[in-house]
Amino acid sequence: MREHKLVLATQNKNKIKEFEALLKDKPVKILNLSDFGPMPGPVEDRETFEDNAYLKAIFYARVLGLPALADDSGLMVEALNGAPGVHSARWAGESATDAEKCNLLLKRMEGQINRQASFFCALVLAVPSGPALTWVGRCDGRLTDAPRGFNGFGYDPIFFYPPLERTFAELTRAEKGRVSHRGQALNEFKSEFDKILIWLDQRMNEVRSPV
Repeated sequence: MREHKLVLATQNKNKIKEFEALLKDKPVKILNLSDFGPMPGPVEDRETFEDNAYLKAIFYARVLGLPALADDSGLMVEALNGAPGVHSARWAGESATDAEKCNLLLKRMEGQINRQASFFCALVLAVPSGPALTWVGRCDGRLTDAPRGFNGFGYDPIFFYPPLERTFAELTRAEKGRVSHRGQALNEFKSEFDKILIWLDQRMNEVRSPV
């Protein structure tokens, strides 16, 4: 089976490291958006994580002519009716830092007794002709009163994971990879990778040899 090129539809260095570590022993060359220079991206205006992930994956698959893997992840807070949800990355503004995102959320949660929250991830692999495969993961926990830890990114410093009695930012990358929402989706993706390569061969051959 030949080596496939696979584009990660992100420039987020932390996500890229997670994907590369997961697939380091697989017959696939990992590329990311930084390898292709500046290009416009899709407007992520869908109402679900799955739809936003597919939107990104199919957009870059068609623009670049290669299989594209995209994820859409976010934090859903029970007391805020599921917010920030699909708007997690931009909830505090397009240019907000991770610290500013966490601080805004903690401010909104002042006085709240119910601090239950869940991380959700949808991972979508699309080919230029349109077909796609989807994996999802979810991790339940609760929000802290203040940031804790220096690992991870995004809302990790304020997301407490009860089974390990630490925030995501206090876990090692390996620990987080075993239990996180993205880790669940990625591990399912990895467990099916041999079948995925066969699927990619079939779909990309259809692109190369139209009837």
